[in-house]
Amino acid sequence: MSDLWLDRVFSLAGLMAMAGWLALIFAPLRPRLAQAVATFVVPAVIGHAYAVLIARYWGEAPGGFGSLDEVGALFSHRGVLLAGWLHYLAFDLFVGAWEVREARRVALPHWLILPALALTFLFGPIGLLVFLALRAARLRYAPLHTQGATA
Repeated sequence: MSDLWLDRVFSLAGLMAMAGWLALIFAPLRPRLAQAVATFVVPAVIGHAYAVLIARYWGEAPGGFGSLDEVGALFSHRGVLLAGWLHYLAFDLFVGAWEVREARRVALPHWLILPALALTFLFGPIGLLVFLALRAARLRYAPLHTQGATA
């Protein structure tokens, strides 16, 4: 597989991930479609490309997971670096889809989670932390109606 092939996979995966994020942004318009795209379709396609890259390049890459220097060496290989990027794309999108589902479940307004989605897209765990804080505030200050509760 050539460098051109790796560049093409990088570009296509980025476009697919962007489609998934756009689906989440506009989720209130078509929630089932957004969840299908962002939870299943895009992560599955990117996951397939990830598996191909790992199968093809893992044995060629130096390094490992024993130290920061080993991880740096591992990702110095372009094929493994691309696999790592695809890992981020798929998992961050999957987390974003969960955020949208969970926000809907706890009746958190969609407009309010848009900054968390943007942060999840850009900085993964920071966006998740922001979402979890919004969710915690929603549950603390406006608890969900529970069945069997008395007035």
